[in-house]
This record gives sequence, C-alpha cells and structure tokens, in this order.
Amino acid sequence: MTVWHMRHLSMSSEYYTPDLGKDRDSPFARDADGKLVRRAFWLDMGDRSLVLALTQGVGAHLSNDHKRAHLRDIRREHLIDEVCVQEILPPSH
Repeated sequence: MTVWHMRHLSMSSEYYTPDLGKDRDSPFARDADGKLVRRAFWLDMGDRSLVLALTQGVGAHLSNDHKRAHLRDIRREHLIDEVCVQEILPPSH
C-alpha cells in the first residue's frame, strides 16, 4: 500500500466524508490532500452559529468523533463540549 493510500485511509476515518454525488457543494468536502475545500464557510461563522450548524443543521448527522475532528481542524476545539453531547446509556440490569 502506498503512503498516499495509507494517509487517505487514516484521513477518511478521522473526517466525515460526504457523498459528493448527492451533495457536491457539501461544506465538509475535502481535496486530495485532506484540506477543507470550503474552509471559509466554517471560518466565517461565529461560535454560536457553528454550534447550531453542527448540532441542528448540516452537521447534525455526524458522529461525535467526526465533529471533534472537524472542530480541531478549524481550530475551534473550545466548542467540542457544546457540540459533542455525551450520550447517556440507560443502566443495564
């Protein structure tokens, strides 16, 4: 396996990979190097708007792991606790 393939596999497991066939304008689209194509979309948002986008908007369906990776990538780690709500499991009997 080439270095590019290994890097692509690890990158794709870290970041959400949108189906660009269905949504070619996805704000989560990345180039071949793994960089956000529409980075300005995220960087132009205020913190509150970003929280809403990832909890109730375009990113609501993402896993907490994907949301964390995305927030780290756009340097908004301070929002992780607001965006990634902890799942509480019922007690097992």
